[in-house]
Amino acid sequence: MRTQGLNFEQHEVGATFRTLGRTVSETDIVTFVNLCGFTEPLFMDMEYVTRESVFQRRAAPGALTLALSEGLIMQTGLIHGTGMAFLGAEVRVVAPVLEGDTLTAEIEIVDKRETTKPDRGIVTYRHRVLNQRGELVLEAKVLRMIRRGGR
Repeated sequence: MRTQGLNFEQHEVGATFRTLGRTVSETDIVTFVNLCGFTEPLFMDMEYVTRESVFQRRAAPGALTLALSEGLIMQTGLIHGTGMAFLGAEVRVVAPVLEGDTLTAEIEIVDKRETTKPDRGIVTYRHRVLNQRGELVLEAKVLRMIRRGGR
């Protein structure tokens, strides 16, 4: 893990990074759905899941998959101390994440642009979240404000 994130100038378009893995537990899913109010039977009622769901296991909401992938990315240290703001994302959930799946994220720097402010720039990342079989489960285009160096 990096102890200091990349500043704007150090971000190179085309550079890629990969996170460590993280297994999604039943506790993760139950805690998230209760905290955020995702009180759908698909997430809360195992009798319903057994009877009605095509998954037959507890599924994670797509929002949890995004949140877990953001946590994995933070753990890399890539933007530690240099990330100034999350400016938004285009997110596409591609496949379900189920209890027991292990996630990793691939991050690619796809664009960067200066702003009128001398202390920051905007970096665009492509995130690809994969399960333990290497299958894509979520992809996102994320914009972040990143601190410039020497400021």
